[in-house]
Amino acid sequence: MSHIEVIAPHFKRRLSGVTSTIIQLVPVQARQIGITTFGPGLPDGLPKMRFWQMPLLWRRPASGRKRIWHARRNIEMVGGILFKALGAPLHLMFTSAGQRHHKPFTKWLIRRMDAVVATSGRSGSYLEVPHQVIMHGIDLEAFHPPRTAEDNFAAAGLPGKYAIGCFGRVRPQKGTDLFVEAMIELLPDHPDWTAVITGRVRPEHRAWTEGLKARIAAAGLQDRILFLGEVPDIRVWYRRVSLYVAPSRNEGFGLTPLEAMASGSAVVASDAGAYAEMIVPGVTGAVVPASDGESLREAVRPYLADPGLAKRHGEAGLAHVWSHFPLQNEANGLHSVYQKMWARG
Repeated sequence: MSHIEVIAPHFKRRLSGVTSTIIQLVPVQARQIGITTFGPGLPDGLPKMRFWQMPLLWRRPASGRKRIWHARRNIEMVGGILFKALGAPLHLMFTSAGQRHHKPFTKWLIRRMDAVVATSGRSGSYLEVPHQVIMHGIDLEAFHPPRTAEDNFAAAGLPGKYAIGCFGRVRPQKGTDLFVEAMIELLPDHPDWTAVITGRVRPEHRAWTEGLKARIAAAGLQDRILFLGEVPDIRVWYRRVSLYVAPSRNEGFGLTPLEAMASGSAVVASDAGAYAEMIVPGVTGAVVPASDGESLREAVRPYLADPGLAKRHGEAGLAHVWSHFPLQNEANGLHSVYQKMWARG
């Protein structure tokens, strides 16, 4: 703890976008600064502050600077405010991915932060305090284009020559039903394509998901619109699809289009979350209004008709991610905010 200057708390056990961010980002940040996580639900490979070490928060690190408590949720802001009120020498920082007007309590918490970061221009538009926009990056070592035969769609043993994917938790918020309806309309005219859906189905969404499967069966497409459930390694599936669709009705940030582009796939996405700030329409993919199933279907159609278009946009997307969204860019941006807080004392 004597060398730890930044603490990234994680106060939820359940996997979420915040979890994914911390898992990917902290090891990169650790190359620049002394940083640790604090809380449950994270893999063992990450640096961790244990609960028995909490009293050390009242001691400054060897540098003499105040530690930075970098929160990403309300409960983590509460923790930082409490520790600071009890005398721990801390700077408080919050990263906001919310795409909505904040409730009064959240606004109260945010006003007590020493620095605030928004993950997109859209999320920043809902903040009522000075902030800096630093978009999430992507691990370009973990997500990359096909390199081996196993990365090709043919290795999956599924019908068709090309795959179109929709990944993430299967539920209405993610727009899985919009994707299924588009596939039911389009696939009969494009026999070379197979649609693949991956992700966990929570108990409260099982009946809804079974309804989607029934509609697929009624259309006679149960062999070409496939629910694979949770897969051991989603990264290989990004490499196997020629086109990725992100039809969310709402999102916080949403990393999946970046993961897809880093893997060489073209992307059609709704304008939920930060999707519209990631994609260059007509160059790396297309953006459509959230919840608009007809627009989604028509944006997908040209790619199924011309797989070469998907290939070209996938190549452009890969170059775009490498230029604008490497994970190191996010780490560098956050480090600059940390330095400004330390400069203030």
